Amino acid sequence: MRNFLSTLLLCTAVICLADNVRYADLNFSIDRDYLTAEVAKNNLATGEVNIPDELVVDGEHYTVTGIAEDAFTGCKKLNKVTIPGSITRIYRKGFEGSGIYLNKENWENGLLIVDSCLIGADKTIKAKVVLDERIRLIAAGAFQGNRVLARIELPKTLRRIDHDTFRDCKNLQKCDIPASVDWIGQDAFTGCGFYNNEKKWKRGVLYVGDCIIAANKNASANFQVKSKVPIRLIAAGAFAGNPSIRQVTLPEGIKCIPLAAFYKCENLVSIKIPKSVERVEDFAFYGCGALSQADLPKDLQHIGSRAFYQCARLKHVQLNDSIHIIPTACFYMCQGLKEFSFPKGLRKVSDGAFAGCNGLNKIDLPEGVKVIGEMAFAGCSEIMQVTLPSSVTHLNKAAFMGCGLLHNVKVGDGLYAIDDEVFRDCVSLERITLPYTLFRIGKYAFRNCQMLTHLAIPEHVHSLEEGAFAECKMLLEIQLPEHIETVGAYTFADCLNLREVELPAKLKAIETEAFIGCRQLRKINFPANLESIGERAFQECSALVPPALPASVMVGKNAFKYCLTK
Repeated sequence: MRNFLSTLLLCTAVICLADNVRYADLNFSIDRDYLTAEVAKNNLATGEVNIPDELVVDGEHYTVTGIAEDAFTGCKKLNKVTIPGSITRIYRKGFEGSGIYLNKENWENGLLIVDSCLIGADKTIKAKVVLDERIRLIAAGAFQGNRVLARIELPKTLRRIDHDTFRDCKNLQKCDIPASVDWIGQDAFTGCGFYNNEKKWKRGVLYVGDCIIAANKNASANFQVKSKVPIRLIAAGAFAGNPSIRQVTLPEGIKCIPLAAFYKCENLVSIKIPKSVERVEDFAFYGCGALSQADLPKDLQHIGSRAFYQCARLKHVQLNDSIHIIPTACFYMCQGLKEFSFPKGLRKVSDGAFAGCNGLNKIDLPEGVKVIGEMAFAGCSEIMQVTLPSSVTHLNKAAFMGCGLLHNVKVGDGLYAIDDEVFRDCVSLERITLPYTLFRIGKYAFRNCQMLTHLAIPEHVHSLEEGAFAECKMLLEIQLPEHIETVGAYTFADCLNLREVELPAKLKAIETEAFIGCRQLRKINFPANLESIGERAFQECSALVPPALPASVMVGKNAFKYCLTK
């Protein structure tokens, strides 16, 4: 079990990485869940760069929403960047050391403005800064560490105050947040003047107008808002790591539980989420191991990746039918989940969404789901039955790996690909009928499915990939389609009870260790078109009499070693 969990953790770490693509001579990272893209590291960018507002990759349209922390860092020959209106996040560090940053002509009164976006500020600014409405966006960290700034007036059109924007501005004593702002980033005001003033904190909570900026260890264990004005906004990471709070009641009017809002609040037991909340963003309750109750509102429109990651005691979650995606690792290792009602509007279960949820015992997905992501249900050791609708076209890598009690899988017509390791180590799997639409069975797809006795391979499958049925110890017979040309390496290795195999007439190759250890294999035909048998292909098939093969067939070393002698 320890080895499996280690593998699960490693694989989950891998799937967290965004996909990188090259488009319009720029590098981007794309989010396949939410169809967004971010300008990634482009350390060779020169001259003028026009950032597109949209990418088209594999037929999907991705809206470009961000410029990453290292996007153009050190690009000394970069002179100009055109930033589309779709961009909602820019990091100051993304331009540091670039030609744009180093050119003094681009700075105005100590402010670096690029295409109506405020990128950074230096020590030549005035103590009071008034930003006019031509500035539509402020970069994350734009004023970070600035010791001159004492007062700033933000434009009424501003929508975001991003991560670290005013962090460590120790002389900043006041900042009014306009009503237009609907998102405040993590550590946006940490270490600034009023943040460091204990008198500004009320019962362990820092309020700025109608916004909660942060909470410290003095916050009440039973937290309720104590403010003279209605609270509409919580900053990202506001309660992150807070050891004090156990119960939280959020006020009506808040529309979003932002990024990492309650990240690793390990003593948080319950939270009352108001009906007004429309979004629960990435990492919102990540690592809240004691959280057992979090009733989500009926009008919730969005749930973020890793939102309930490792909330081991969470017992029940109800998502409304308008939720289309359960994102990456959203409920990873939520071991207390006993049941889950999948939204009727669901289209995708993303990578690792329910991995390690070993309390789930049944998966019944609604019609309309198309894709099951990598490791989506891996390690759900109590699942006994899975029903896949005909809309499911793709089971990605290791989707059900390690579901040890899974014994019955109902697959609807429409599935065309079972990727690598999808049912690996499903040791109780007895029944699965593969649809006629299937054309791929990946590597180790059914490895160590010890109770699987019979399986018919659909006619559109043209090859059996490496280790596809290895260690299926109870497999008695398998029906291969006539178009199979290759039996891959290790495909039927250690299928101890496999007795008879009818190889198709078009078969050309039996690869390395394809049938090694099939000790009950007594009868197998070798078609006239066969060209090669790999090394140790039938080694230890102790009940098999090696055939007389024509000289044209290339036979690898020890192909029939320890087979029955005539």
